[in-house]
Amino acid sequence: MHRYREIASDLSTQIVEGRFDATGMLPAEDQLARTYEVSRGTVRNALVLLARQGTIAPRRGSGWLVRTTLQSQRFSELRSFAQWAWSRGMEPGGLVVSQHRRAPTAVEVRRLRGGTRTGDVVEVVRLRQLNGRNVMLERTVYPPWIAPFIEALPPDEPSVVGALEQRHGVRMVHGEHSIDAIAASSDDARLLEVRRSSPLLRVNRVSYAADGSAIEAGDDRYLADTMSFQVQASLQGTELTRRSH
Repeated sequence: MHRYREIASDLSTQIVEGRFDATGMLPAEDQLARTYEVSRGTVRNALVLLARQGTIAPRRGSGWLVRTTLQSQRFSELRSFAQWAWSRGMEPGGLVVSQHRRAPTAVEVRRLRGGTRTGDVVEVVRLRQLNGRNVMLERTVYPPWIAPFIEALPPDEPSVVGALEQRHGVRMVHGEHSIDAIAASSDDARLLEVRRSSPLLRVNRVSYAADGSAIEAGDDRYLADTMSFQVQASLQGTELTRRSH
């Protein structure tokens, strides 16, 4: 085996074991060259191989970003995507792709528990990132009572849940989730920059306030190589966790 392949294999093993979870970054190339007692060119070949495999990605000016660190979150914690990312030392990002008011569908009326009777819902499509990488497409529908709060947020607001609680006292205390696998639609593929029909992991969710009012109904579509969900079951109950790759 070529030396650079051996280095790539060793680094891949360390990544899977979580050696670089604290920073999300690999050591500098010079440091890796000293560690493996090889030239920087050999290290670069190993890193390029890992990048082709989707394990790491170059980050301009700062080195190589690990793309397969395993992280988890219990859904019982009811953290938003951004709050979960921050708790794991990752940098979340979000950008509104489209936002408009419209009449709710029959399914949305049911999911939002009748909270749409007073007017149109606001549909927001956001592209979500982890450490600068697009990982998820988020389509969220908000009932009329919360629509003005959503429309006042900046398009790059990283945590909508946090903003609603801090600025308006709207706190999510209960959530329902369902998970399935789907093929990327043409719009999904364009926004996530993948091939049409690529596999996506979809999470349908509804969040509620303490008084039972529905706050949002969401459809989150994750790239298949960035997120997984793990169920832990026992006689005392079942826990579902989210993991990023």
